[in-house]
Amino acid sequence: MLEAIDHIDEACRGKSLADLEADWVLARAIERGLEIVSEASRHLPDSEKAQHADIPWRAVHSIGNVLRHEYHRISRRIIWNVATVDLPKLAVALRSIERRRDLSGSSE
Repeated sequence: MLEAIDHIDEACRGKSLADLEADWVLARAIERGLEIVSEASRHLPDSEKAQHADIPWRAVHSIGNVLRHEYHRISRRIIWNVATVDLPKLAVALRSIERRRDLSGSSE
């Protein structure tokens, strides 16, 4: 998940919503990255998600389905906001989970 988030961040760096709207390849790359994050989030244990109740996990899970099946209904502004506002918060939570795993020696 963190790798996908880092790549999305890199793709967005120096760009704007207008760039996203004008660049089909950029939009698809970000959407695909969000699908990866969404699917991977389903594999996190509930106990780890519970430690970060501020993250809307259901929305994280759901965005992948929306992108795959209701892509015609999602606005570029929503994609942009998820990529530039929501994902950095998710990355902080995931790095915290990763640190706890490292400290506990868990590979889960």
